[in-house]
Amino acid sequence: MRGTGSRATVLRMNDTPDSGGARRISPAPSDSQSPDELRRPTWPGGIPAVLTQMEGRRDRIDYAQGDAPPAVNLDFAQLSTQVVGDPDAEPAEAGPFRSGYHRKRHALRKELAGQSELVFLNALLIAHLRKREFPEHLPSLFHRLWAEQGEHLLERLNQRWLVSSVTTFGDHGATPVQRSVGLGLTVLFGTMKLYETERLYSGRTPDKAFPLDGKVNARLPMEMDAYAIGGGGLDVNMIGRLWLEAEGDAVIAPLAHRLLDLLVHDDRTLFRRLMTMRTRKARKDTHGQPATTAAKAEAPAPVPLSAHELTARTLRWGIVSTQRGPLPALARFAAHHLELGAEALHLFLDEPDEAIAAFLERHPNIHVTRCDAAWWQATGKERPDAHQLRQAHNATRALRETAGSLDWLGHVDVDEFLLPRRPVAELLSEVSPRHALARMAPVEALAPGSGWPQHFKRTHHHAGQPKAVLQDIYPTFGLHLYGGFLSHTSGKVFARTGIPETRLGIHTLKYRGSDATNRARLDDLPLAHLHAPSWEHFHDHLAFRRARGSYRPRSERVEMGQANLIAFLAEEEGEAGLRMLFDEVCADTPTLRDRLAAHDMLLTETFDPDAAVARVFGALP
Repeated sequence: MRGTGSRATVLRMNDTPDSGGARRISPAPSDSQSPDELRRPTWPGGIPAVLTQMEGRRDRIDYAQGDAPPAVNLDFAQLSTQVVGDPDAEPAEAGPFRSGYHRKRHALRKELAGQSELVFLNALLIAHLRKREFPEHLPSLFHRLWAEQGEHLLERLNQRWLVSSVTTFGDHGATPVQRSVGLGLTVLFGTMKLYETERLYSGRTPDKAFPLDGKVNARLPMEMDAYAIGGGGLDVNMIGRLWLEAEGDAVIAPLAHRLLDLLVHDDRTLFRRLMTMRTRKARKDTHGQPATTAAKAEAPAPVPLSAHELTARTLRWGIVSTQRGPLPALARFAAHHLELGAEALHLFLDEPDEAIAAFLERHPNIHVTRCDAAWWQATGKERPDAHQLRQAHNATRALRETAGSLDWLGHVDVDEFLLPRRPVAELLSEVSPRHALARMAPVEALAPGSGWPQHFKRTHHHAGQPKAVLQDIYPTFGLHLYGGFLSHTSGKVFARTGIPETRLGIHTLKYRGSDATNRARLDDLPLAHLHAPSWEHFHDHLAFRRARGSYRPRSERVEMGQANLIAFLAEEEGEAGLRMLFDEVCADTPTLRDRLAAHDMLLTETFDPDAAVARVFGALP
């Protein structure tokens, strides 16, 4: 409706409800107002004001007489072994402050006391490179630091400093890829900080998704269409494009991939909340299940309060395993993990032999359960036909029974061995108190001509490598096997004990029937899998694995997978084809080791379980 000769008083409905839930009514613009007059910038003054405010924070760091920036020819190797001390205890670092440089050095050294001098150097370079002006050699020093000492920094920087580092690549990258990836991640993490901060005022913690029935009918800014909860791809496209872009530069790739991996495993992000909502919607659409029930199933497993008090000295951990086989195999497994510090080994003998059970029980930290017919009858449960179900049942039983005596319980098989780079108790004590489980990445043993394996391979995923490297490493079979593995690539887990309504599976912890979402990664605790330690072992176990084990046709990956590949080779090529597969993928050869090492996918460890048996048990009967 228009007025004639006077200002119109037409009213329109605003799309956004006010705080009371009612629709706000605002006057429509009159014909006398131009589009520019109607625009009201978020920051008074618009873009010029934004630039002025931004530049005001970028004044150079001033120096006093005697101050000097880091030298261009610093010896990084020497700095990597030096530790930052308390600046208040060092006369040259303590106040009063003579310059902005002195003040910044003191603040950074105070924050990073106990870290290596390279960590401090990285922080000091970032502080300078954020400014409008800085000594001209500092960008090249930053590039050299990350090119030569990137692994050292990745092992020691917390997530905040990792983000600050990648932001600096966005401003001062030496290559187009470094600048584009750095800028992309800067915008991503900056936007996350803004919206996650605003969301705190919703009254919900970051790990809680909104209910599906709370959506309002409102337009998005910039005329954008709303994200489709059920099948939208914006989230994976954002993460995937950044991941692939980073693969184009060897210096920034490890840093970018570490940050993206941390992001996709964090259960307090928009991405995780959207995935939770997608899962709820799918269940509701399929089963008519109310969203509140689905939300209950998707909640993270509640961690006991005692988790906050654990230290490397007080933490107690153990292993549960359902086992079969001769005494030497079981004794090697037990001795290896007892020497690592396991408080308890809960061994369920799937086909119990009394002599084996009696021998193992002589050690006070080994608890043997004989899973015979009488035992299964006493449980009130029929013995499952599938050994995987028996394993899960036994693991869950041990998880419940060890509450109070153990803090963490790992579930691994008789042919799997922990290879920690530091004490297991120390690694587990560093897991955040909000995590209910921690995953160990697998490393598959290479088969030596004789003796025990000393070399192990990682998947391309766990090494942060692009999938394309598999064809270089395994020219014939690399693109048909995920990660180049014949065994599982999911790894195994440690689970906290004492959490109600949890079940310990083969590869994960279940909470109220769904995978627990609050999980961590144990990057310094690889799990060695002796899946095919020799051609004879591979050949002898082939029939069982094809019928009931890991070579069953059940893969959902785009790769051909073990089952289909082995079936094809067995039918078309016979034993010669299977031997060709083993020789390329499993055999410990100098050629394979060189290819793996070139892509950081080779792990070499001293491994001698027979020596552990001699130390723990003495001579076997």
